[in-house]
Amino acid sequence: MSDQHYQINPDRTIPWNNLPKLPIDASLYRDLDVFEGLGKAKAALGKLQGRSIAIPNQGILVNTISLQEAKASSEIEHIFTTDDELYKAYSDEASQVNGPAKEVLRYRESIWSGHEYLTEKGEFDLGYFEQVYRTMTQYTDGLRKPFAQTYIRLGGSGPNAGKPIYTPPRGEGILEDLMANLIQFVNDVQQPEIDPLIKVAIAHLQFEAIHPFRDGNGRTGRIFNIHYLVHSGLLDLPILYLSKYILREKEQYYANLSAVTQRAAWKEWFLFIFRGIEETSQDTFQKITDILNAKDAILQVLEKQTSIARPESLLEAIFTQPFTKVRHLVDKKLYAENTARQYLNQLVELGVCEKRKISGGDYYLNLELYRILGS
Repeated sequence: MSDQHYQINPDRTIPWNNLPKLPIDASLYRDLDVFEGLGKAKAALGKLQGRSIAIPNQGILVNTISLQEAKASSEIEHIFTTDDELYKAYSDEASQVNGPAKEVLRYRESIWSGHEYLTEKGEFDLGYFEQVYRTMTQYTDGLRKPFAQTYIRLGGSGPNAGKPIYTPPRGEGILEDLMANLIQFVNDVQQPEIDPLIKVAIAHLQFEAIHPFRDGNGRTGRIFNIHYLVHSGLLDLPILYLSKYILREKEQYYANLSAVTQRAAWKEWFLFIFRGIEETSQDTFQKITDILNAKDAILQVLEKQTSIARPESLLEAIFTQPFTKVRHLVDKKLYAENTARQYLNQLVELGVCEKRKISGGDYYLNLELYRILGS
């Protein structure tokens, strides 16, 4: 794609203060391949939306899948934790959690903090982005200082490791101006010709190019993707998470970002994002189906082979998170403590759960949910 409709960044070591404002020229996305990719992504997303609204308790889906998103998105930033550590941390009191698991759970908290903020405000503003950023990083500042030296450097250990691959804009009032333009773009409902999926692809790249905060920009940008899909009416709840796809295609993700800034290669960027939405929608659809099927199969076993009271409520509880503790069932006022322990131990005998002794406490792992989330 020619750069005649988009001013590129010729020197990656100099702040891109001439980052083009939005909207971009329509010729940059009016392409048959782009529209074909868009159509596939929209079809897969629509199928996912239809499946998700059929779930009686959407908390099951939202809780479990957002944990996996938090883990994958954090791994992109080299924050690693195991599934076991993460699921245990989610089961514990906040004061008992530390290390990488705590940081990953803060990402998940940011998803919900931003979702609630957006629901209350009804539109995006700078406060939304700062809310997500502050919840995740625990910093109290806002936009980068005007003349803070910020470079995006190549990672790894190769010969070019450490070299700047992009220098975001900086200077008095520049970030404020660019963010105001971005916010106006995402809130503008007077642009019906721009499909929401085209819009989210443009806005995500623009946010990453602005790089408004001193840390957490990648994670904040990925959370924005989720919230924009909900805000635009394509999903009811934040359940489509692209981080697993981006983590798997991390090298291509950054190459495509760079290709837009260096060569105005928007077509490749759109195709990459649309393919991610299509594949992730299909993967999430399958996870929902597997979770519901597993839950129904276990319910039949409980009804036929046990005298457990309110088995549906017990299953709702153990499918809300991979690890369950006796305290969880008591706190939900489902059962008295001794009854809760008895029922969880019955699930162990039936092979539904595995009992693990961790740090002196008993944790009951839902084996099917653990398998589905890890697939």
